[in-house]
This record gives sequence, C-alpha cells and structure tokens, in this order.
Amino acid sequence: MPGKRVRHREAEGPDRQDRPDGRDVETVLDELYVTPPSDFVGRREVWAAAARTSGRGDDARAIRGARRPTLAAWAANLLLRSRPEESRQFLELGESLREAYRTLDPGGLKELSDQRRRVVAALSREAAGLARTAGQPLSGSVMQEVESTLRAVLADADAARRWSGGRLETALAPPSTFSSDTEPAADAPTTAKRPARATEKRPARATEKRPAPEKGKRSASAESPAAPTRVRGGKDELAERRRERQLRLERERERQAEREQRLARAREAAEVAERRLGDRRAEVEDADASLKRTRDHRDRARRQASAAEQQLLKARKALERAQEQVRRAEEQVGLAEEQVGRAEEYAGHAGEDLDRAEQEQRQAEERRRTATAALTEAEREAHDTARAVHRLNRSRGE
Repeated sequence: MPGKRVRHREAEGPDRQDRPDGRDVETVLDELYVTPPSDFVGRREVWAAAARTSGRGDDARAIRGARRPTLAAWAANLLLRSRPEESRQFLELGESLREAYRTLDPGGLKELSDQRRRVVAALSREAAGLARTAGQPLSGSVMQEVESTLRAVLADADAARRWSGGRLETALAPPSTFSSDTEPAADAPTTAKRPARATEKRPARATEKRPAPEKGKRSASAESPAAPTRVRGGKDELAERRRERQLRLERERERQAEREQRLARAREAAEVAERRLGDRRAEVEDADASLKRTRDHRDRARRQASAAEQQLLKARKALERAQEQVRRAEEQVGLAEEQVGRAEEYAGHAGEDLDRAEQEQRQAEERRRTATAALTEAEREAHDTARAVHRLNRSRGE
C-alpha cells in the first residue's frame, strides 16, 4: 500500500548506520523536499558540502542531484509529511475509488466520488494553510495545481506511489480515466446484467402504483408494440451522446496534460539555466577570491621591497659614515660593506618577487575577465529562459 511507505522509512531510521552529522541521506532528502523552494538550493548546497566534508561522496552526489520542486509540488510534499494520518486515509480512498471503477460498482462510485470532492477540497485548503504558515502563500493557479495533484493521486496508482514518496518535483496531472494496480476482472459485473435487475423491479412498481385498466380498454403499451423499440433507441442515443461527451472530455484532458508537460519542461529548463547561472556566479566569486589573494601577495611584495629599499638606504648611509671614519675604523668600513652586499641581495630577491606578483596579478585579471564573460552569457540564457516560461504561462492562461 502506498500509504505505508512513509511509516516504513521512519521505522528504518534508528537502524541505519550513524553518520558524522547525525543524518543519513534519505532523511536529508526527505527534509529537503519540505524545505520552501526559495531556500531549497542554499540548504541543498550546505548539506551536500557537509556530506562531502564527512567523506560521503555518494551521499553528497545524491543530495546535489536533488531538483528543486515547484511551489505546488512542495505544498503537496509538505501536506504528506505534516499530515501523515490524513494522507494515509487519502491514499486508501484512492485505492477504493480505483477498485470501484475497476469493478464498475455505480453505487460505490457515486459515494466515493462525493467523498473525493470533499476530501480534495479539504486537503487543498490544508496544504494552503501549511504553506502560509511556512511563509509561502499559494496563489490561485498554484492551488489549482495542488488540487490537480491530489486528483491524480486518487485516479492513478503510479501518481499515488510518487506522492507517497514525499519527493515530488512538479505537480501531477490526473489521467483521463481511472487506473489501478491490477487489470479489470474478467467476471466483473457488466451493463448487460443491470437491465435484467431493472426489469425484475419495474413490474412490481407498476403493480403497486398504476391503477388497473378499466374493462373494455387496453393499455397504451399493449396497443403500441413499437414502444420498447423507441425506448431502446432513446437509450442508445443517450449512451452515444454520453460517449461523445466523454471523448471530448478525454481529449481536453489530454491537451491539458500536454500543456502541463510543456510547462514542466520549460520550468525544468529554467531551473537548469538557474543552476548554470549559479555555477557561473560561483566561478566569478572564485576568480575574485583568487584575484584578492594575488593582490594581497603583491601588496606584501611591495611592502617587502619598500623595506628592502629602506634598509639599502640605511646601509648606504652607514657606508658613507664608515668611509668618513675609514682612517679611524677600517674594520667598521668592511662590516658596513658586507651589510650593503646583503641588503642589495635582499633587494634583488624582493624585486624578483615583485615581478612574479605582478605577473600573477595579470593572470588573475585575465581569469576574472573570462569568468565575467561566462557570467554575462549565463545571465542572458537565464533571461531568455525566463521569457520562454512567461510566454508559456501566458499561453496556458489563454
């Protein structure tokens, strides 16, 4: 049963191997998909970095591969995690609806269909309340996507399994007809048996409600043998109209599902562009950091060169003083000359360091220009993708 998946995962938690950060990858992913979409990417990167730092490369890749859900998908995930008992009952209702449709039980279908409308409306309002509490109020269009997802969970077994996992990335679209985990039974009641039951009851109702015909008069049905034929013809025409209406509805649902799929692909493209933009921004930040380090190195080299020049100046002054006292202190002159030699050697090394630092600065500036060009291209791609999403949203609204 799909509704048992959440409880099964929670039961597995204590038996899993402890992680350095106290969280296994499944728990992290569960929590990630109930994180508001505006905080999804940042929290995903933090947890992926924590897993990578802990030496769990596979977990880090699994976390990094998680895709940010749409607002409607996030609200559906939040509803499942925050209201487990109501969600379990909702999944069981879906199983009952699909079974009733499979067995063509009209009484059960009507009762469950009424219950479906009430429960979908109630759970949609509950999801909207949870999203509002989390600081993410849902618009009317997003509410429609949430209701569409819940209807899909009731109508389609695969959609129910996906929702019960708690990691939807996009809203679900209900199918044109109900589906189930099993094929329809061969001995399921057919429409051919229902008229037989109806004909057994109708004479009794006619005996109870209709007065007995007067003597010498025949009933209208007895005088009109063609009446049953006309009734059957009317029923066939009504059934044909119903089938045509059902076909029109199914075609409209297919078109709506296709529009939803196009919109989902556009949103996915926008998310890919956003990720690329984030990567480019990260590259620019890395280039900026590298440039800052190079500049710091250059500044240190300049300070060292300045200090060396000052030392050289002092040594030369000492040499001049020593030369003035050469006649009095030959040893002091020799010592000063040795100091001058060391200072000049130090100044030479400092000059080489300065040259290297300036060369590194030029290389860093070139890298920054390259990264800035990549960022500009990524922003243009993100802008184009956003415009495409906007056009698709407008066409969907029309």
